[in-house]
Amino acid sequence: MLKNIFNFGQVWARGITMLMFVLFFYYVGIYLVLAVVAIQFGTVLSTGNLNEQLLQFGRSLSIYVYDVVSYLTYNTDEKPFPFSDWPRD
Repeated sequence: MLKNIFNFGQVWARGITMLMFVLFFYYVGIYLVLAVVAIQFGTVLSTGNLNEQLLQFGRSLSIYVYDVVSYLTYNTDEKPFPFSDWPRD
């Protein structure tokens, strides 16, 4: 019985963490991805070249999005940033 109570608390803790990530993506994450897309497109349109810093950030952002989705779908138990380091290439 005590083991079930302990697991129940872990499930709710993960649920709250998952809700935080879902809300972050709904209100911030999508717009951040769209901003990177728009700025990179504008850079290429105006200069003909990619912005290397933005390219690297976009790559790490896509890894972060993958990490969050993996956590939300229970494919991993490792919590993404800000609970761990920001992903690198």
